Amino acid sequence: MTAIDKSKELHVSLKTMNDKLHFMGRTDDQNPVSIDYTPPLGDNLGYTSLELLLLSLGSCIGSAVLVLLRKMGKTVRGLEIEADGIRRQEHPTSFSSITLTLVVNSPDTTEADLDRAVGLADEKLCPVYAMIKGNVEVIVKRSVSA
Repeated sequence: MTAIDKSKELHVSLKTMNDKLHFMGRTDDQNPVSIDYTPPLGDNLGYTSLELLLLSLGSCIGSAVLVLLRKMGKTVRGLEIEADGIRRQEHPTSFSSITLTLVVNSPDTTEADLDRAVGLADEKLCPVYAMIKGNVEVIVKRSVSA
């Protein structure tokens, strides 16, 4: 079997683990991820699909911001990201809005630098954001701590 070029094509597999909604998901070379739903439909044995979406969005924007700040020559000691999603009340109960809060620990990054990096991440670099753009309101709050 030929190795997949992850920059062009991704592959995951999922397998049911019980008679409810518990799945084990994995890629070919990473640890499995437990995915489930809340009771009574599921047993709360793993992340929900929407939690995984929030994790994906946060890490995607975070990765882009880190790459951009480092390309600007900034010293980044750390990045913390919180993601909160508000679900619609009607079905499908997808997100109506997502708020991301980014806190960059850096002695030499300005608010303007961070605004520029977040703007480029949102507009050009984060494929997860590009997929949800136009369907979900995404609010990105940001700050720099020394």
